[in-house]
Amino acid sequence: SLVLEINNAVVSHLELSKLLKAISASLGRVIPHDFAWLCLHDPATRQLRAHALDFPSNQGFVGAGDPIPLEGTPEGLAFTTQQTVHVRSLSLTEFPTEIMKRAEAEGLKSGCAVPLILHGRALGTLSVVSMQEDAFTDDDAKLLSRIGGQVALAAANSMAYQEISSLKDKLAKEKLYLEEEIQTAYNFEEIVGDSRALKLVLKEVQTVAATDSTVLILGETGSGKELVARALHNLSNRRERTFVKINCAAIPTGLLESELFGHEKGAFTGAIATKIGRFELADSGTLFLDEVGEIPLELQVKLLRVLQEQEFERLGSTRTIRVNVRILAATNRDLGHMVEEQKFRSDLYYRLKVFPITVPPLRERVDDIPLLVRHFAQKFAQRMKKRIETIPSEAMKALQAYHWPGNVRELENFIERAVILTQGPDLFVSLAELKRAPGHAVNSGTTTLEQAEREHILKALRESDWIIGGPAGAAAKLGMKRTTLQSRMQRLNITRPR
Repeated sequence: SLVLEINNAVVSHLELSKLLKAISASLGRVIPHDFAWLCLHDPATRQLRAHALDFPSNQGFVGAGDPIPLEGTPEGLAFTTQQTVHVRSLSLTEFPTEIMKRAEAEGLKSGCAVPLILHGRALGTLSVVSMQEDAFTDDDAKLLSRIGGQVALAAANSMAYQEISSLKDKLAKEKLYLEEEIQTAYNFEEIVGDSRALKLVLKEVQTVAATDSTVLILGETGSGKELVARALHNLSNRRERTFVKINCAAIPTGLLESELFGHEKGAFTGAIATKIGRFELADSGTLFLDEVGEIPLELQVKLLRVLQEQEFERLGSTRTIRVNVRILAATNRDLGHMVEEQKFRSDLYYRLKVFPITVPPLRERVDDIPLLVRHFAQKFAQRMKKRIETIPSEAMKALQAYHWPGNVRELENFIERAVILTQGPDLFVSLAELKRAPGHAVNSGTTTLEQAEREHILKALRESDWIIGGPAGAAAKLGMKRTTLQSRMQRLNITRPR
């Protein structure tokens, strides 16, 4: 019966401390003892170490992890001789070590230590101890020796388990370290630039990326909103999962609901099979809603429900599907103005605008143009197997002076065309094309400039809910001091609407 109990304990516990308590409880009914302990051999120090203790009275002569000398202790003798050591009455003459002196001071009088032997190799020892002299018989010692074989197997399993766990933790830490190294070096690899305006955006990205908060990315067409969205995903806890993108402006209104939420077979004419929507595809990952301002009003209600409840139904189905999706949205439209005109739901707008990030247009990142030009020139030259070594300074000045209404995308297309036309090592830039580009001529009228400045400040104020100061305020977005913004608002007669 005892052997069966011990066997059950062996197969039920991988942790040595729990195993010893189970064995000690079973043993106590047959071999009464005051406390028990289990030691394992440490090859590095060539000593035994106390690995598990069952001391009901919290005896302090030994602690978990303490070294146990191979000489001068019953455990050391049992381990080295691979024989049971039966101590009828503790003698400090026979066992003169410091740990045995502490044991005697705690009241230890007798004990029995058996080696844990597996495949002819001693792994450690199992000991039972009593506060009374001659507490254990020879039969007790023999029974304990038999049990030692089972405990040895359990100890080997536990050591293997701990080694695997340790290696697993080590690999996890190494993976985390490598991921951090990769992210530090490459997370913004597609975002080229070193301007102050861009650094402010990247700082906001790093701040909000690790959260699950909804982010609204604002900016003109071609300014790089999708790159910001991908950076947010790559820096988030969801980076191992899917990043799903949908351009709401590129899908016909009648099909947008099906694309977002999916449909069942036969839900409408042409629905010949069940379709999984983008929300389901992005489950546990990130869904990027590009051009979110193009979503029709009737569909905005359903989108709002998913944002709030994380649940929806496919078209033609009554079964509710629950998802865990982080939403990133982007638009080049003034959603605040659309809300005022009742073209966009205010509740959806505020739900999307938990953390707005405004991507600056290229004309506000003039310092980044040389870096972008070199980046695109190298990219297209490599693709076209050309060698471009220099970019004329006159051409670079012209590129920096141009307004770039199409932002980075327009610059990329322009450089691709320039690489195609380039025959030698110098990049050929059509200066005439930059000068005659439509919309590039600047009206020098004071009224026009003031109107442009006024609109720019109003846009920043609306995006920040008319908060002027602070890291998320309009002044920070515009890259100026709070007092400077207040002065310009007064000069341009800008006041908050009631």
